[in-house]
Amino acid sequence: MPGITLTLSGYKDQKLTRECVHLATQITCNILKKNSFETMVIVRHVDNDDWFIDGKSLAEWGKNSFRLEVTVVDETCSKDQKTAYQKAIYNAMEQIIGNLHPQSNVHIIDCKAASYGYTGITQEYRYQHKDEFY
Repeated sequence: MPGITLTLSGYKDQKLTRECVHLATQITCNILKKNSFETMVIVRHVDNDDWFIDGKSLAEWGKNSFRLEVTVVDETCSKDQKTAYQKAIYNAMEQIIGNLHPQSNVHIIDCKAASYGYTGITQEYRYQHKDEFY
């Protein structure tokens, strides 16, 4: 179950938010080989005046930004998948949001299977009992 936290600069825009969520989910499922029905996305918005890079706000830079953090179970994604994911997410956000500051970023968080789960069941337990769940 990938958990995604997507932080977008600027004011809340429902159309932009839905587009970003759709693409983040799609790219996560396609490249990292995850299931969309298990993919959760939380979106946050931060005003450009409150987002700083090198001591200057995005408003001062005249740029937009995003930060996407995705939590996955350790050892379920290869280095090649992670590399492709980084590039695909950045390129997709550049197309949707535009005018990105180059410090916009993607953080892939590898979490131990025994430390991550949903419905009160760890991913390790699901793996050990996969016949019961799949």
